[in-house]
Amino acid sequence: MKITICFASLPPEPWVQAVQQAFPAAEVFAWAPGAPQADHAIVWAPPQQFIDEQSGLQALFNIGAGVDALLQLKLPPSLKVVRLDDAGMSVQMAEFVCHAVIRHFRELDAYEADVKTGRWSYRKPQSRADFAVGVMGLGVLGERVAKALQVFEFPVNGYSRSPKDLPGIRCFHGPQGLPEFLAVTRVLVNLMPLTPETENILNQTTLSQLQQGGYVINVARGKHLVDEDLLALIDSGHLSGATLDVFRTEPLPADHVFWQHPKITVTPHTSARTLREESIAQIVGKIQALKRGEPINGVVEHHRGY
Repeated sequence: MKITICFASLPPEPWVQAVQQAFPAAEVFAWAPGAPQADHAIVWAPPQQFIDEQSGLQALFNIGAGVDALLQLKLPPSLKVVRLDDAGMSVQMAEFVCHAVIRHFRELDAYEADVKTGRWSYRKPQSRADFAVGVMGLGVLGERVAKALQVFEFPVNGYSRSPKDLPGIRCFHGPQGLPEFLAVTRVLVNLMPLTPETENILNQTTLSQLQQGGYVINVARGKHLVDEDLLALIDSGHLSGATLDVFRTEPLPADHVFWQHPKITVTPHTSARTLREESIAQIVGKIQALKRGEPINGVVEHHRGY
């Protein structure tokens, strides 16, 4: 069995060594133009040339949770595209989102600003009942985030394409459920997959339906958010701010208004990073299951985009 690794912006050598160690029976190599045909591939944002040359692939394993960039390529219809189920990312995402929600709820950003000027300040505690958090996207990451928020006793709403039933979480689904979901949400957490249907979903129409003083946390993809609409709603006072970890252009350009906006917190796409050891163990397990003719989790449905 041959496994090739193709990363657009990461050095493949540590992965080649680790996959070879985890799967001694396989031949593992980094892809270069003209490389031998492989049975399986581990990729991140590969070029179209890779897909065209590796015509014999049985499965393509994506090392990130999102497969939107991969599905923009011309892929053979028979090629299995497999995303990671978790590989250590869900707990990182839960940490990040809970921190962002609590930082906003406890007004720690305002306290931090006061401390920098030497001011000893006090703010009246806010009511959790008034801070319903809505999680858009209830996949592996979204479900973990929603459950983590429950620990801090925030009211939690969930939104997904198809119906979900999660204990203690008020769930909405489909286009008909989106307006009601937004109307009962104060803090919006976006974890939707990026598809043609969800691109620009965080816009003037949707964000204006959040409760007065709403707050936006985007940890999915930058193309979900219409930047100008977010800024207009913050400047009008309808939204109180945002925490943004993903952007339309990354790295975020130095002259982008998000950097200096007093009500926007920027982080460099670091909410949940791929952990190599966990990812490799999962991928090797899936390859072995395929070899035995067993079904695996995480196979992407091309027409849905995830």
